[in-house]
Amino acid sequence: MKKLSIYIFLVLMVCNVGFAECIKGDCASGQGTDKNSYGDKYVGEFKNGKSHGQGTLAYVNGDTYIGEFKNGKSHGQGNYTISSGDKYIGEWKDGEQNGLGTAIFANGDKYIGEWKDGEQNGQGTVTFASGEKYVGKWKDGNQNGQGTLILVNGDKYVGEYKDGKYYGLGTYSYKNGNKYIGEWKDGKQNGLGTATFASGSKYVGEWKDNKYHGQGTFTFASGSKYVGEYKDGKRNGQGTYSYKNGNKYIGEFKDNNFVK
Repeated sequence: MKKLSIYIFLVLMVCNVGFAECIKGDCASGQGTDKNSYGDKYVGEFKNGKSHGQGTLAYVNGDTYIGEFKNGKSHGQGNYTISSGDKYIGEWKDGEQNGLGTAIFANGDKYIGEWKDGEQNGQGTVTFASGEKYVGKWKDGNQNGQGTLILVNGDKYVGEYKDGKYYGLGTYSYKNGNKYIGEWKDGKQNGLGTATFASGSKYVGEWKDNKYHGQGTFTFASGSKYVGEYKDGKRNGQGTYSYKNGNKYIGEFKDNNFVK
C-alpha cells in the first residue's frame, strides 16, 4: 500500500517553522493572511499568533490543506491535496492523520479507515485500481492482523497478515476450486497445511516456500495414496505408495520415482 502519510507530516512541520509575515488582517487573534519565508501562504483564523480554527494553507509546491487548525497544526477535520493528485480527507491531530479518514491516490487506489500518527492503523479497506480489495486490520501503514484479500482473478485469501504479507493461519481459495488451509510465513505456504483440489485429490502435511516439503500424505482422486517424505514439492526420501487395487510399494523415492 502506497504511503501518503509521511510526506504530509513533513510538509506540515515545515509550515510551522516560523519566519511568517502577516500580509493582511489580524494574524494575532482574528482573521488574517500570513506568508512564510518558503512562500507558503495561510489564510484563516488565528489565536495567539498561530493558525487556530478554520483555514487554508497553500504550499509553494502546489499542495493544499483546507480544514481546522489548533495551535499552528492541522487538528480536527481537514482535506489535504498533494500536487501529484493524491488526497487525504478526514481527521487530524497535532499535524498528523489521526482517526477516520480516506486517502485517494492518483493511480486509482483508495483507502478508507482508521489512522494513527500519520499512518493506516486499525480497521481499514483498500480498493486497488487493479480491482483487488483488502478489508481488515492495519498497523503502521501495512496489513497486520486478520484480513481478507479478494484478487482480480477471482482468488481469495482470508487469514492473518504481518507487515503486508500472509503470515500465520490463513485460507487461500482459488477460482478453479482448489484450496489451501494452513500456516503461512512471508507470504508463502510454510509449516503445516492442507491442500484440497477440485479434482478430488488432497495433500495434508508440511510445506516450505509454497511446496510440499517434509512429512506429508497425498491422497489421489483415483484412490491411491502416498505417505512419506517430500522435498521441493516432490516425493523424496522414505515413503509408502498404496495403489487402489491393494498393491503397495514401501521404500525410497527420488523426484517422485521409486528407487530400485
